[in-house]
Amino acid sequence: MPRSKKARLKHKSATTKKNKTATPRKPQTSKKSTSVGKSRAEGIRLFKLAGRPTKEQFQLVYGERGHLMTWKERAKTGVSAKQFQAALAAKQAGR
Repeated sequence: MPRSKKARLKHKSATTKKNKTATPRKPQTSKKSTSVGKSRAEGIRLFKLAGRPTKEQFQLVYGERGHLMTWKERAKTGVSAKQFQAALAAKQAGR
C-alpha cells in the first residue's frame, strides 16, 4: 500500500484509466423532432421571414388581436408572412 499522496494519486489514476477503456460507449442518437417542435420551428421561420415584427406592428397590420393570431390565421386575413413588410409600409404611409 502506498503511503504518500503522489503514489496514491498515481495508483488511483492508473485504475481509472483501466476502467474507462473497459466500458464501451454507446453512440449518441439524435432526438427525433416532435410535431410540436416542427410547428414551433415553422412559426419562427415565418416570423423571421416577416422581418421580426413587434407586437405593435402586428396590431397595426392585423388588428387589435393580430399579435395573438397564428401564422395560418394571419394568412387567412389576406396578409401572409411574405407580404407583411409591404402591408406594414402601406399602413404606416396611411397614418
